[in-house]
Amino acid sequence: MATGLENLKIYQMAERFELEVYQITKQFPKDERFRSIDQLLRSSASVANNIAESYNRVTVKEKVRCCVIAKAEAEETKRNILRSAKKNFIDQVIAHNLANKYTELLKAISGYIRFLKKC
Repeated sequence: MATGLENLKIYQMAERFELEVYQITKQFPKDERFRSIDQLLRSSASVANNIAESYNRVTVKEKVRCCVIAKAEAEETKRNILRSAKKNFIDQVIAHNLANKYTELLKAISGYIRFLKKC
């Protein structure tokens, strides 16, 4: 049975995109393991982790703070994906498609923050 968190659209998106990043980084050069790959894996995981943390915080202020961190991590992931395409680690089209998904996630998190502030 799914929990409330698992039903949250932004959490579903963040988790799905994290898995996409994981798959994409498998094609990176091996010498990028402790540079680009590690950074992308950590930032993409941090998006979902911060949304999960937000979900279980008590006050609206705490929830919003975690969501703001999730947005920052999503933006970092998006920028690193685009930079990786410039370095020819991944195909430009794949990078731009995933970056666009992160743009949608950023918008969705902003909407969730607006919702939280109305509570």
